Amino acid sequence: MQTNHVTYRPHPQVSVPSSLRHTLRRSILPAVLLSLLSGCQEEVFTDSDATGGIAPTQVSALAVVPKSEALLALTSYDNKYYNQYGTYGPTFKANYWFDLAKTRRMDFWTQAEAIETVIDAYNVNPTTEYKNKIQYLYNGMRDAHGLLWSSNEFNDDIIWGSLMCIRAYEIWNDGGMLDMARQNFDLVWARGWDTTLGGGLWWKTDKLSKNTCVNAPAVICAMRLYKATGDVSYRNKAKMIMDWLVPQMYVPATGEVKGAVNKAGQITEGALLYTQGTFIGAANELRPYYSSPDYRSMGLQAMNYARTSLSKSPGGILQDEDAVLDIQGGKSIFARWACIFVKDTGTASTYGPWLDLNASQAWSIRNSNGLMWNLWSTRTSDTDNLNSWRTNGGVSMMLNLYRFR
Repeated sequence: MQTNHVTYRPHPQVSVPSSLRHTLRRSILPAVLLSLLSGCQEEVFTDSDATGGIAPTQVSALAVVPKSEALLALTSYDNKYYNQYGTYGPTFKANYWFDLAKTRRMDFWTQAEAIETVIDAYNVNPTTEYKNKIQYLYNGMRDAHGLLWSSNEFNDDIIWGSLMCIRAYEIWNDGGMLDMARQNFDLVWARGWDTTLGGGLWWKTDKLSKNTCVNAPAVICAMRLYKATGDVSYRNKAKMIMDWLVPQMYVPATGEVKGAVNKAGQITEGALLYTQGTFIGAANELRPYYSSPDYRSMGLQAMNYARTSLSKSPGGILQDEDAVLDIQGGKSIFARWACIFVKDTGTASTYGPWLDLNASQAWSIRNSNGLMWNLWSTRTSDTDNLNSWRTNGGVSMMLNLYRFR
């Protein structure tokens, strides 16, 4: 599902990738409430001053953000964007609003990613509240978009939705969730995979480019389908995708993961946080099953590239990606798969301090409602009509630390 196109001035640090399609209008609310909604205890956040949070040198000396504050960050987010709106059989439906003004639902793929953040919360703090919210939000996706998403021309959208469904299934063991994940992955495979450029999935049905943003998450999704069903064809498809992705997009010398290649074989997009992160996740999913190639080393090299080249300074705060809507929440996706990789590979001593630094910095720039936008060097606006994808990254970073903490 494509959003309306609105002109937006790109952030000077990030060029607008040619494949990205969403843009964002920033608007100003006349005022914002200074207390949290939904009957929660009132809390006004004041320890980030207007100068823009805390300096990296100060952050590095701070303790790890407590899990209680990571959960508070999700509560603050939900208080502003979560909407439970009706029944679905014996249960309920819910969605996330696109913005503070509640103008519409989040877009298809970003809605799926926001649901994944609730799944992250359950994974690190398994409560009935989070488990139920996952089900309600899944019901809302079914309600809004149906069971089969063939009308969506974006193969990456469908893979993000399928990945959300299989991760929800891992919690609920609900056959409907598994069916949605499997059938929509199969749809993308049938219409997206061919031998042009040696393999890979097309980004869209127009078949003009093959992008990391569909191929890397498709590896993760296929591997999780394999583990859920025992159907080895999914593992084989994951390996086929990765066998194409690595020589096409991965730069062994640096660990950079390129973003897109056009029909002529020309690379048209460099590394971004969400594509770098899902490549790390893909390598991690394949790592236990294949001794060659060395997926662990690829994941480490990709992590090193993010730490040195996708941060504002080596080992510092992740770069701001703010040019268009699609990449505004890229830190959310990167945090998820980077932290899972760190947990699974036992590399917390290597990467933990850097990830801790980013979580602390994100939390330090929260506004009076506890929301964190994607510009982690500047205090979050209290007056902008903040969109829910732009404010998801800090929540994900804080929660996913507790994969390995």
